[in-house]
Amino acid sequence: MDNPDVNAVKDYLLSLQNNICDGLASEDGKTDFITDEWNRESGGGGLTRVLTNGAVFEQAGVNFSHVTGGQLPASATAHRPELEGREFEAMGVSLVIHPQNPNIPTSHANVRFFIATKQGEAPVWWFGGGFDLTPYYGNKQDCIHWHQIAEKACVNFGNDSHEKYKKWCDDYFYIKHRNEQRGIGGLFFDDLNEDGFDDCFAFMRSVGDHYLDAYRPIVQRRKNMAYTQAQREFQLYRRGRYVEFNLVYDRGTLFGLQTGGRTESILMSLPPVVHFKYDWKPEPGTPEAELYDFYLQPKDWLAL
Repeated sequence: MDNPDVNAVKDYLLSLQNNICDGLASEDGKTDFITDEWNRESGGGGLTRVLTNGAVFEQAGVNFSHVTGGQLPASATAHRPELEGREFEAMGVSLVIHPQNPNIPTSHANVRFFIATKQGEAPVWWFGGGFDLTPYYGNKQDCIHWHQIAEKACVNFGNDSHEKYKKWCDDYFYIKHRNEQRGIGGLFFDDLNEDGFDDCFAFMRSVGDHYLDAYRPIVQRRKNMAYTQAQREFQLYRRGRYVEFNLVYDRGTLFGLQTGGRTESILMSLPPVVHFKYDWKPEPGTPEAELYDFYLQPKDWLAL
């Protein structure tokens, strides 16, 4: 197995963060990302970039982090005892985009690399990541496009890679206590190291590089659409599902908090405004009901 090039991964991640921020700021047209560089007391740091109150994006956060440490939390070693007693490095770019217009879906992407070392032993490393889409008002054109780009990201990495990582995404972004999907899926992969560092790194780059191709055309089609206050209220209600998933299930959130990560950067994924309503249900036959009945049901979007 070829030796991991940690510096090459870090250079790529910083470049990816910059490219995504440039693309989103250009699409917004009103405001730009602020940059907040931070250091972690127990090792490492990061670069958080946030755009707020834009013309298109209510909040867009694109975070780079590179944390190091001498000991992993028990949650990380419980299922991987080989990591116990190893020093570790974890780095990645994670982003969540919350639009103003409810016709634009929220989007999330993440690409990451982990390596744990111990003198005299081979390093343990893997890649993970993916991207997923959370619409408020469903649109078949957008969903098909999103999954077409997801398939394109996988095309050079095995015949079954798209099918496998699409299903993994559907399974992962499932809100168990609600018995519903968070969105319409995309790609999700983790613990990737089977084909050696170079091939795994190439796949991670492909996923990261295809994110803007997947999301930006959807934003361009929907950002000037009119919407009502009732549609805005539904968007704010559905954002609550995002909060629930990220605080209860999301691995990145849990890992960051358990390893003493920077709370402000970890929780930048949460929407700036959200409404919770008791036992709310959509009226049958409405676009809101269609979101639940059709769009939040896992399906083969490419077949449509």
